[in-house]
Amino acid sequence: MTVVTCEVQGSVAVITMDNGENQQDLAFAQAMMAALDAAEADKGVKAIVITSPHEKSWSTGVNLGWLMAAMNEGRHDDVKAFMLGMNDVFARLLTIPVPVIAAMTGHAFGNGAMLACACDFRFMRTDRGYFCFPEVDVSIPLLPGMIAFVEKAIPHYRLNDFVLTGRRITAEELAAEKILEGALPSADETFKAAMEFAGTFKKARGIFGELKQRFHKDVLEVMENEDAPLINAMKLMA
Repeated sequence: MTVVTCEVQGSVAVITMDNGENQQDLAFAQAMMAALDAAEADKGVKAIVITSPHEKSWSTGVNLGWLMAAMNEGRHDDVKAFMLGMNDVFARLLTIPVPVIAAMTGHAFGNGAMLACACDFRFMRTDRGYFCFPEVDVSIPLLPGMIAFVEKAIPHYRLNDFVLTGRRITAEELAAEKILEGALPSADETFKAAMEFAGTFKKARGIFGELKQRFHKDVLEVMENEDAPLINAMKLMA
């Protein structure tokens, strides 16, 4: 089964994560980057929507089973490739010269929540699914770059709450804080709203990409200068 697919609908590239709960591992990072490559290569694409068909999850974050097995088996190169690969995905989302919209049709946990925050805009369903940073409960500290780019999506005082409590947050709460563009009553309506919003964008790639590069210059520098040494030194757990 294909982990991530890209299908162009009109001027919108729909990237579909289709691997159950869409837990992230090395194969996921590689497939997501390939999908972003395909979307950007199509010059008719003016926006990207990232979605999932799973009945209750958008992306539940790192595949901890895969990660712990790789750690226990000494496959450190695979772990580093995964972590660096996901950082490449996050950086690509921050710089790709079209708007990227997360259509969160279910749970967004850990690295799944990170993925949503790396997008430019977010929609989420209200009838099922939570947004959560559980790292405090699984002893995995956020990388400096993660903190930096998540703060573009979530006010610092709310991020402090979300990260240090690890609590589950509803779409209504996110919408009240303007973290979402919209909170919709079902998965279908969430995807529809995200697609309609994506369809309003007809911006030139040159200016859009330059704005994103300038907006996120400091974040990208943190990811390059602070994240990579921690990953290469395998300082990934507390």
